[in-house]
Amino acid sequence: MRKKNFAMRYVAGLPAERVFPGAMNELGQKIPPIQTLPSDDVLRVMVWNIFKQQRADWLSVLREYGKDSQLVLLQEAQTTPELVRFATSNYMTADQVPAFALPQHPSGVMTLAAAHPVYCCPLREREPLLRLSKSALVTVYPLYDGRLLMVVNIHAVNFSLGVDVYSKQLDPIGEQIAQHKGPVIMAGDFNAWSRQRINALYRFASGVELQEVRFTDDNRRKAFGRPLDFVFYRGLGVVEASVLVTEASDHNPLIVEFKPDFHA
Repeated sequence: MRKKNFAMRYVAGLPAERVFPGAMNELGQKIPPIQTLPSDDVLRVMVWNIFKQQRADWLSVLREYGKDSQLVLLQEAQTTPELVRFATSNYMTADQVPAFALPQHPSGVMTLAAAHPVYCCPLREREPLLRLSKSALVTVYPLYDGRLLMVVNIHAVNFSLGVDVYSKQLDPIGEQIAQHKGPVIMAGDFNAWSRQRINALYRFASGVELQEVRFTDDNRRKAFGRPLDFVFYRGLGVVEASVLVTEASDHNPLIVEFKPDFHA
């Protein structure tokens, strides 16, 4: 029987807890007074595969560029005390989907947010060749204009023949985006290193009416000449998009500033 997916939630001053798929109020969970995103008129998002914090300076990069972001979408985030401390000191919540357990700390996608989510859906997909899991997390946050923002943080399967498993991981995400009426941000490490994969990803994005964020100085990490990390969106306007060049991971962080688009 397939294990039920769950996320681990980290909040300052509270013990870590398991969160299962669904709306928070449906689950009987107490939601603090509604805090909205963004705190000003620009929503700043940081997207970064943090390489399990294996390199020096990952924390200083997070401190410098994460502190002004209302959303930080990490992939390969290992729940070390240092990362949990950073997350709970600077954000209202941090939700992580433990994709696979390392000797000490589970690793997976983690979304840090300056507001509490009103919906949370963790997802896992097993790598067909290595049998390791990759994870994704769908969360929804209230925006200050009254709309609900869906945020998808994904680390796509890497080692597979063809694109069947790749597309299979995207399918349940697509179902949720299609049902969501408000704005959406979908970002992460998509491992889109082949023509087949990039075509499947663009077909998927087009099917749920997502646009791709373009980077002028495109210093994203590449494999076989193709970028691995992407940010897609709808119902928002892009103010600025940049790629930070760093040696603190094997991926470079993406920084995108959005402005809510009231006409979307």
